[in-house]
Amino acid sequence: MSKDWKLKKRRPVRKKVVLPLLNKLSNSLGLDIDIQNALFEFADYGNWNLILINKLPMAIELKNPDGELVAFPTLKGILSWKPSLKWISVDRGAIPFLLNGADCMMAGIQDCDREIIENDLVWIRDETHKKPIAVGWALTDGKNMINSKSGKGISTIHWIGDELWNLEL
Repeated sequence: MSKDWKLKKRRPVRKKVVLPLLNKLSNSLGLDIDIQNALFEFADYGNWNLILINKLPMAIELKNPDGELVAFPTLKGILSWKPSLKWISVDRGAIPFLLNGADCMMAGIQDCDREIIENDLVWIRDETHKKPIAVGWALTDGKNMINSKSGKGISTIHWIGDELWNLEL
């Protein structure tokens, strides 16, 4: 992710516009998103479309490797919504690297959602506390991540140390 990305073109959006996107997001991650009386906004953040809910960056919309638009929670969204699908658990040895934005290597992966397929957006958590650390693209399926101990498993796009995590609105 680029260090010079800025939040631009913030604009309010109606609930009926964002509701289908959030419903698709909640179905794919096993979420129950409470959006009663919420203020919705879109903003450009680099080449992502950021979804702000009550002035918090809760989700991102970006293109997958096939060119299709997909939405996924930011780390703040993951902390609030607590998804039950598309997770990867890593050991303590991998955490310092992930906090600096490194890609996740298969050797650090201890467990994962077996339903993950290649090119899915996934969230990475520490195996002890189950807290989110990063978001990235799965480079292989979940079963292969468990069985393999070499190579890269996830290409990281958003992590705790990046500017989006610290974004004050």
